[in-house]
Amino acid sequence: MAQKVKLSTIAETLGVSTATVSLALRDSPLVAATTRDRIKDQARALGYIYNRRAASLRTSRSGIIGVVVHDIMNPFYGEILKAIESELDRSQHTFILSNHYDSVEKQRNFLETMLQLGGDGIIISPAIGTPPEDIGLAEDNGMPLVLVARQIEGIILPAYRGDDSYGISLATNHLISLGHKVIAMIGGTDQTSTGRDRYQGYVNALQKAGIAVDPELRIPGPRTREGGFEAAVHFLSLPQQPTAAVCWNDLVAIGLMNGILRAGLVPGVDISVTGYDDLEEAAIATPALTTVWNGQSEVGRMAARALLDRLAGSHEPDGLHLIKPEMRIRQSTGPMKPRK
Repeated sequence: MAQKVKLSTIAETLGVSTATVSLALRDSPLVAATTRDRIKDQARALGYIYNRRAASLRTSRSGIIGVVVHDIMNPFYGEILKAIESELDRSQHTFILSNHYDSVEKQRNFLETMLQLGGDGIIISPAIGTPPEDIGLAEDNGMPLVLVARQIEGIILPAYRGDDSYGISLATNHLISLGHKVIAMIGGTDQTSTGRDRYQGYVNALQKAGIAVDPELRIPGPRTREGGFEAAVHFLSLPQQPTAAVCWNDLVAIGLMNGILRAGLVPGVDISVTGYDDLEEAAIATPALTTVWNGQSEVGRMAARALLDRLAGSHEPDGLHLIKPEMRIRQSTGPMKPRK
């Protein structure tokens, strides 16, 4: 077996101290940039591998952050994750990702694994039904948490997400301004803080405009393209004949538009549709989707920064930090046209 390359070996080949090599490999500003680059190049050439376990024993930090979300296949979480990764890269932290798919048990296993590995902290979009004691387990063992996208009742921690009530009210008000009065809401669930807030935004906008809130116009559940597509049948068969739909997210909206097209109607002409999140896909959908930017890149960046600040001993006050959504008007909405 080949002998393991040591810091002293790198130091000897370059004529510098072992301490200088150690500082350079940790990107310390105490070592000049040119020297750092020279040491890193030599370390690679010799096949040196940084011993994270040994470093964690010295510093009580592993450099590992856990990130747990509902489902990375949802581009909404992908955009949050991209921003988290970019921010953690600045501090040379590595993250381990888990999808909980709203399984509390799967999420709990991940939290326990991170504790066993000596993770530094967790960024989490909690599963439906997460008990406060699961979050307390991590915090009580010195592993701080920051919440994204969702909150947990009874838990006061730094939490970052878009202002969902305000954001959905923007979409609903946009449809009302186009003359729509029979507006359905499709997707989401009251089991999450996000779902409750988005539905409340829809209700608030209707009530402010003097439009009665009809529970029959709410189709809860769908959160994917497939779910939106399947909901189209229910939507088009509603006796009130809605002329517009506020969708839980862009995926549901795109799926619904495909279902509407399949039924021989034209989204944006016969029926107006709004999404939520302003994913990259929204602008190139057919028709281009009117939606609400929900600040997911800002959510990821701010959450990662907040966790790193907590690890450094200083942080913003616990509690909710909201990103203000913005309307993106495109082709999928238009003036109210009576259904035939």
